[in-house]
Amino acid sequence: MSFSIPRNNINEMVLYIWKIIDLPYISQDDLIFKISFELFILAPDKAKNFINNCIKDNLIIKDEKHNLKLSKVLSDKLINWQNERKKIILEKINSRLKISKIEDEPSKNGLSNFNVLLKAFTDKGTLNRSVSISNAAFDVLKFDAERGIIKATVTGSKEESYIIEININEKVIRHNCHDFETRRANNKKFCKHLTKLFLLLKEKNDSSTEFILNEIAVDIDKWEFLS
Repeated sequence: MSFSIPRNNINEMVLYIWKIIDLPYISQDDLIFKISFELFILAPDKAKNFINNCIKDNLIIKDEKHNLKLSKVLSDKLINWQNERKKIILEKINSRLKISKIEDEPSKNGLSNFNVLLKAFTDKGTLNRSVSISNAAFDVLKFDAERGIIKATVTGSKEESYIIEININEKVIRHNCHDFETRRANNKKFCKHLTKLFLLLKEKNDSSTEFILNEIAVDIDKWEFLS
């Protein structure tokens, strides 16, 4: 959820408020109080005018008991947003469990080959930060295990998506996030984006992902990590 208040869009403003209060219905006085004294969005008189305008525009519905609730359209949007949030939270919990397994297994004898290989390129902090990236942020454009080519984009902090390109024959990894460019590439280590990408690819094809990761590891001195 964005913390910036969408003051210039009344629909988004109502939805923003309901995402926070998370109530099926509320009295007008209580809503004014929350908007003014808990959320500090509008002064009480302006909050009252805002609510009345929302009722007039059918964005907020007043029931027979004079309680207020979202319109059907905004209610559906809220439900979709909540479902998406639940999906992202469950996704992060599952990622956290997988990463904990990688972190907690102490010896190579107890680790899968994939875990051993991945730990050679990352560290505990990077593994933890990779959890913060949603699966949906990645768009895997190409995953050709036979030719050893991976191409993907990932949504990051910049307006344009980051690129990731891996080519076994050329022995090149290209990526352009700030952490990779300034810290990881020189040491031939993975940033959180590369770490998360290999965790995602493992779900698609375990053996192929491990093969590519192994090809990087066994010939690491010949590989170039470029931005």
